[in-house]
Amino acid sequence: MHEFRTMLLRIYGSALLQVGDHHVSMRAFRARPGDIEVMVRTQVASSVGGDPIPLDYRLEKTDAGWKIYDVNILGVSLVENFKNSFASEINQNGVDGLIKALTDRNKELASQSKG
Repeated sequence: MHEFRTMLLRIYGSALLQVGDHHVSMRAFRARPGDIEVMVRTQVASSVGGDPIPLDYRLEKTDAGWKIYDVNILGVSLVENFKNSFASEINQNGVDGLIKALTDRNKELASQSKG
């Protein structure tokens, strides 16, 4: 879990640092009382033009409040994307192989950020 969290922070943190002047707008949203899962739909638009990018968040209600558990960018679910790539790695090299691959990827990302 530590290696996965580190990888996400490195990849998406560095991507967010490169984002310039953008505007995020919420699309219509309705949650019903008792819902424990919701989809929050947003669009990200650049101030210099171009088509807005759909960026949707899947949230689950927990005892600690609402928590994002998936992000969908341009119709691609991060959960499904990682699930598929991790399943492939586990099938080939087991769970220890997946952990090693994540550790190696984090080392690579760390060295790139220093360069």
